[in-house]
Formats: sequence, C-alpha cells, structure tokens
Amino acid sequence: MIISVSRRTDIPAFYGKWFMKRVQAGYCLVRNPFNPKQVSRISLQKKDVDAFVFWTRNARPFLKYLRLLEKEKYPFYFLYTVTGYSRDIERHLPRLESRILSFQRLSGIVGFKRMIWRYDPIIISREYSFDWHRKIFTRIAKQLSGHSQCVIISFVDYYRKTLRNLSEVDDSFIVHPENVPGFAQFMRDLADIARQYHFEITSCAEEITLQQFGISPGKCIDDRLLASVFDVEVSSKKDSRQRKYCNCVASRDIGAYNSCPYGCLYCYATDNPDRAKQFLRNHNPDLEWLV
Repeated sequence: MIISVSRRTDIPAFYGKWFMKRVQAGYCLVRNPFNPKQVSRISLQKKDVDAFVFWTRNARPFLKYLRLLEKEKYPFYFLYTVTGYSRDIERHLPRLESRILSFQRLSGIVGFKRMIWRYDPIIISREYSFDWHRKIFTRIAKQLSGHSQCVIISFVDYYRKTLRNLSEVDDSFIVHPENVPGFAQFMRDLADIARQYHFEITSCAEEITLQQFGISPGKCIDDRLLASVFDVEVSSKKDSRQRKYCNCVASRDIGAYNSCPYGCLYCYATDNPDRAKQFLRNHNPDLEWLV
C-alpha cells in the first residue's frame, strides 16, 4: 500500500509532528471527505507500507523527522512544488529563494532521485504570459538542476471556486491556453529548457496531448520510480479514484481538505483560507486523525 501524504494538504509543512506520531503508533484514522461519519483506519506499519509519497511546497519544517524515517527504512520520495507566482496568487508561501534552498537542502539529504519537481499549476494570463513562464521556469530549473532529475507540469484546473478566487485579482485568466497562438512553441520551449538542465519532463492529468512537444504523460505516484529507486514492486493499475486523465497508481491519502493555510488562489483543496488557518490553530498532533 502506498500512502499519499497528501494531495489534500501540506503535511510536511504544517503537520509533520502529527504524521510522525502516527507512524510511531502504526496507524492513523482518516475521515471520508464526502462523508465525515465514515472513518477508515490506515495502517502505517512498515510491513503494510510500500512507500510514503510526500506532497509539499515547503519541506523545511519536516527535515528534522527524516532521520527517523530513514532509520525505519521506509521507502519515500517527495513531490515538491516550486512555482514563482507573486503574493497576489500564492499569498502565504515563503519567498521563492527560500523554497529553492529548502528543496536543495532536502535533496542533499535524501538524494536527487527521490525529489520530483512539480511546476504546477501553469496559469496563463496577461501578467503570467508564456514569456513570463519561460523566464521563471528557466530560473528555477537552473537552480534545481542536479537536485532532481524529473519535472512534472500541469495547467490549472478551473473549478468553479478556483475561477472565482482568481477572478478577484485578475480577469484575464485563460481557461484554454492550448487555443492561444504560441502555445505549441511554449510547450516546445519548456521541454527544451528542461532537457538543457537535465530534467525529464512529463505532464500531470492533462486532457490535451503534449507528446508531440516532447512531454509525455507522467505519474506523480509512480510504480516505475518505486521499482527503479527502491526495488519496490506495486501494481501499475491506474487509481480509479483519481481524475480521468490522472495516471497515478493506487494509494491511500491520509490528509484532510481545508487544512492548508498557504492561501493559494488556485488551490482546489481549500475552500476558505481563514478556515484553514483556524484548523491549524486548533490542530492537536496527538489525535489519531488529522481532522
């Protein structure tokens, strides 16, 4: 069983103490986000866990726990998002250079093969144009080169709340960038930049085909990575609980929605940033469940 830590929130940034307490206890409880009365008990015992897959934008608070995970010999890797939007979009993230340094430091501890850079989501607007993305993608790729060998890209999914939140700061966001002149060259340029800095570039859950630009469909939770890095064999069957175009293999997610206080306007996992801040203030790391 692969444990996803977590698509729903940033556990390494905010809830690392809770996670490690649950690892030591050997299990955690997880509420069904669509039916809170339904609670599942998820084993975190070594014999039951094929790997932990961590999703984060800021792993610095989690670094102090890595030694214990390594000591217990749990296989794990990081899906580490680094983008460069301004504070009007990514309201409470640490500054970009700080996040890059944290990425580099983590890579130095766990090794570059366990670090996947996510340049996600890609938002296209007047301010965040194709040229803007070329420049920031190049800047980040240059600094992460040698600290990771894979980058995953994805365009923003405009859920109703996402579109509402983004429209509060800019009315020029483009829902279908593939229809914008210059899109094909933009994709080819990202692929070229990735290769220049020694990254394999793949896409995440994209309906549009990018293979003609040198960008293959990828898997964030990836059976091939587990086999190559850890010699762990898991089923390659697609996770049926994920979106139609998601290629991830099956996992169990132990996070909770509306619990990440970073306040990114494109986030699908948080409806109300103030509610998420309140959640963090009230959080008790001794509980069996995150929420």
